[in-house]
Amino acid sequence: MINGMGKDKPGYEKIRFCGEQARQDGLLYFWIDTCCINKRNDAELSRSINSMFRWYHNAAKCYVYLSDVSTTKRKASNQFSELIWEPAFRVSKWFTRGWTLQELLAPASVEFFSQERKQLGNKSRLRQLMCEITNIPHSALQGEPLSQFSVDERLRWIEHRRTKLEEDKVYSLLGIFDVYIIHIYGEGTASALARLLDEFHKIQKCIQDIRLTDPRDDKKRIEDTKGGLLDGSYRWILENSDFQQWRNNQQTHLLWIKGDPGKGKTMLLCGITNELKRPMAKPVLLSYFFCQATDSRINNAIVSGFGGATREVPSESSVVLTDALRLRNRMSRNCCSSIACCLRFLSLSRVDCSRRRRSSA
Repeated sequence: MINGMGKDKPGYEKIRFCGEQARQDGLLYFWIDTCCINKRNDAELSRSINSMFRWYHNAAKCYVYLSDVSTTKRKASNQFSELIWEPAFRVSKWFTRGWTLQELLAPASVEFFSQERKQLGNKSRLRQLMCEITNIPHSALQGEPLSQFSVDERLRWIEHRRTKLEEDKVYSLLGIFDVYIIHIYGEGTASALARLLDEFHKIQKCIQDIRLTDPRDDKKRIEDTKGGLLDGSYRWILENSDFQQWRNNQQTHLLWIKGDPGKGKTMLLCGITNELKRPMAKPVLLSYFFCQATDSRINNAIVSGFGGATREVPSESSVVLTDALRLRNRMSRNCCSSIACCLRFLSLSRVDCSRRRRSSA
């Protein structure tokens, strides 16, 4: 391509198609893995391998050009008629390649096209067909966080796929497991998989270390201990002017509820939490935590608050969670230092979650 050559190669048609389709859809830029990565540059190749899942995830659209699927066939009369393309779609090479797994799972929008550039459908419309072809669950194709699926199940998705280099079969899973490792071609599949799983388990340990308890379990335990939550213990505050101003005015950041011990503050806050968890026209992130002097796991407000905040960070956000653990480990009895760590993390996680909501909208 650099020297003006390559226009007669099969892949050139894919490049032309992608550019023209992107223009039709009003997109300013398009990216193709086969020509937008300088594989001679190790640093660029490594960065691309580790970032590709995220790039697909953040893409407005992902086009799949199937050069081995046609929508027409030639009859003996030399006329053309509509072809039932499903059989060719089922055996397309695209579903056998290792690197295309993330192209299928990461983007919110995936559109499939035949060699004649005819749209065959999108990931949503063809979901049942793709489930039959790939044995990947509906929920994974619908965008459910991949962290909800077991390690063994995710490994099965790549089992019958092929890559030119054996290590790439593992490297193509980096985004599926949301881990970052350097690529070492020549190490073999077993070594690459061992490094991937080792990094994955480190992240899981990080999550466990941060989230010492689940605030939802803490809330239920406290409610059960106190005999259950009664509507009358909290519904009155929903009409309170201070509460309404705090809830509806973005400039009001603090609702301070104070009272003597045993006056019902905890149950009041449990009720408020239930109210804020109700479906809203505009989705919001809700984080909460409980402190209890008699429970060593949640007797520190800073640590409990930190763990509660990370509940809203998806488990697949390994970079944010790893940074969270590093910051939490720096926390000390120095309140100002600890709060600074919390605020820094909350800023990072808010940006990460906002990006994920926009890309999946």
